Amino acid sequence: MTPNRRQFVKGGVAAFTVSFAAPAFLSDIARAQGATARNLVVLYLNGGNDALSMVVPYTNSGYYERRPTIAIPAGNVLQIGTDASGTGVGLHPRLTGLKQIFDEGRLAVIQRSGYPNSSRSHFLGTDIWSTADPSNPSGPGWLGRYLELMPQPLDPLTAWNTVRETPRTLHSRFVGVPAIPDPRTYAFSSPNGGAEATYSRQAATRIASHIPVDRPHLSFVAGTAQAAFQTLDRVASVAQYQPTVAYPNNGLGSALRAVAGSIVRGIGTKVFWVQTGGFDTHASQNPNQDTGAYYRLMATLNDSLLAFYQDMRNQALLQDTLVLQFSEFGRRVYENGSNGTDHGAGSTMMLLGGAIQGGLFGTAPDLRNTPGNPTLESSNGDIRYQTDFRSVYARVLDQWLGTSSTTVLGGDFRSPGLTFL
Repeated sequence: MTPNRRQFVKGGVAAFTVSFAAPAFLSDIARAQGATARNLVVLYLNGGNDALSMVVPYTNSGYYERRPTIAIPAGNVLQIGTDASGTGVGLHPRLTGLKQIFDEGRLAVIQRSGYPNSSRSHFLGTDIWSTADPSNPSGPGWLGRYLELMPQPLDPLTAWNTVRETPRTLHSRFVGVPAIPDPRTYAFSSPNGGAEATYSRQAATRIASHIPVDRPHLSFVAGTAQAAFQTLDRVASVAQYQPTVAYPNNGLGSALRAVAGSIVRGIGTKVFWVQTGGFDTHASQNPNQDTGAYYRLMATLNDSLLAFYQDMRNQALLQDTLVLQFSEFGRRVYENGSNGTDHGAGSTMMLLGGAIQGGLFGTAPDLRNTPGNPTLESSNGDIRYQTDFRSVYARVLDQWLGTSSTTVLGGDFRSPGLTFL
């Protein structure tokens, strides 16, 4: 990781520390709250997930009336129960692993999550979910604000972004978060190889060891560089991790394997960002055939999450691990002329982990095109939200991360009915 002069000048302290490192993570508050080992993994389904194909209201006639081609037959749905509205719901047939986790009581399904006046824009919608502030979606992210409340200075590995571009969720006014898509390539950069590369690092280490007290800027650079080498070694240890199960050979599987390695190695990361794309299914959605676009998306999601869940359980770390899944919006109720679905409103969130009190939260929409349908909007074409997504964040902040959700979110979004934690 070698930032150039322009990157250093433009990003200042944050950009430099993102690429290098800082002293060990200070966890006094977490220790006081008995939450030193708790890990949060945020999983973003990029593109706008079709919640009605993932969590299917198979007993509602409107589902089949308005999706004559892409509806999932009731006999194929993995039934998970009846919600408070009396609607029987089930998981997509490829989500057999998530069904297993649900049956173990460790998967919470939150139907009709969203916010008022949902944006159908990928960019604005993502920013709203990322900042948890529909009125100011260009500000810092909700987890970035959380990181700012932690004892400073933070170890730069306190949060880990597994994609190249740092998501707005982790944007902060002064806390930098490293982007490490592959821990195997997060290494000291040298134009030389073999022994010469080793000599280059040794030389850089010696140069950084001199910290002149009378030159504070140079002292900062040298001190940060010293810690950078320690950070590189910690990330290298993650690359050597041998999981207890086989992860699927795809981007999401690789990212979750790196997350598992970080947790098992105990390198200090507490917040992880993981994402997988392809959910903008305007055409040829085909959720029923194993070669279909949405079927493959569910295969990737299921197999990767199941491997991670089993790995954490085998490592006796599942109780300290929480996965929070979201997407920027749901899809429209009816299928379009291209056998796909267009941008919609309300969606479904999921949370899984050893401490989760699983089950169905919220109610499924009534998909019948009836006048005054309270569960739909936009001329009965969109799912109206029931649970404000910020209330899910609030529960995670208060009960899992041990901080004040009202401070982080700038308001009181706590909901007593969300008892998944």
